[in-house]
Amino acid sequence: MDDFRRILLIRPSALGDVCRSVPVLTTLRAAFPHARIDWLVQDSFAAAIEHHPALDNAVRFPRRAFAGGLTPPKAAAFFEWAARLGEPGYDLVVDAQGLARSGLLAWMTGAACRIGEASAREGAPLLYTRRVPIPAGWHTVDRMLGIACAGLGIAPVVDMRLHTDEASRARAADLVGSRDRYVLLAPTSRWASKRWPADRFAALAQRLLDSAAVSIVVVGGRDERDQCGPVLELAARDKRVVDLVGQTDVATLMALVERAALVVANDSAALHMGVGFERPCVALFGPTRVDLVGPYRREHDVIQHLERGDEIDHKRDAGAAIMDRIGVDEVESACVARLVDRSRAAEPRA
Repeated sequence: MDDFRRILLIRPSALGDVCRSVPVLTTLRAAFPHARIDWLVQDSFAAAIEHHPALDNAVRFPRRAFAGGLTPPKAAAFFEWAARLGEPGYDLVVDAQGLARSGLLAWMTGAACRIGEASAREGAPLLYTRRVPIPAGWHTVDRMLGIACAGLGIAPVVDMRLHTDEASRARAADLVGSRDRYVLLAPTSRWASKRWPADRFAALAQRLLDSAAVSIVVVGGRDERDQCGPVLELAARDKRVVDLVGQTDVATLMALVERAALVVANDSAALHMGVGFERPCVALFGPTRVDLVGPYRREHDVIQHLERGDEIDHKRDAGAAIMDRIGVDEVESACVARLVDRSRAAEPRA
């Protein structure tokens, strides 16, 4: 095995994928305990990984600064920024993103060893020095681990755990106040076909308030409030429901997930954070391949109803009909079962 001293992991986005790329970091740290290991990540997502004990440094990629197409001024700024990637003198780069941009950034480090998936998209493999074939049917976490493990001849360390800092935990505690046992609801998604209807989230919240002795915390992005209408209406009339939609940054969201009694979410970053913090979860899935991108090794937490002939394409709004098959009763039952199990686990032994 090569003895690498300066390593860069590239996985800039998306937020959920950044969270579930952590096993690549822990695998590299186990194999190269004395190396400097940095992670190139979108600046707005850096909080997801910057407190991980296996990481030396988060290299922040300012995506918004270069968004909207590389006009001459933006192109100049991009190449000026990227030119500095070579300053640490990386001798190994692992590209876990597998797109043209990430491949280009790997190449611009000047590292002698640049590893990526052989079937990566947009011509990225042309910029690698080692191209690793990965079976098409592997889960995305296993695919990323395979790049490092097969490419370097090292053993995987499947550690999904995420880490927060004291300041973020304090902010989360302030936001929820005295509500020490709450269910975190994440009812939003960029894609309409991934959204369980908001009125069903509201009905679920009301049932859990009535029967499970919990509070409800609702999270989402600032531009996603229109996806949460019925849930926010419930929050406006019941103080046991805390409306935090648009009020949390990544670090605070992570801290809220970390202390939740249960996470109920669509296929979203909050769900993968729940896995990373080993929280009880109920995951609501529509036209998505759970075996490829679902909560890693937590398939038993997924509720999904596929039928013969369904088109598995989350980018088509028509796929929302698959989410409509999920009923409030079954989600409530799954929630109550997990809350009861959690309560029993917390009881002192005789």
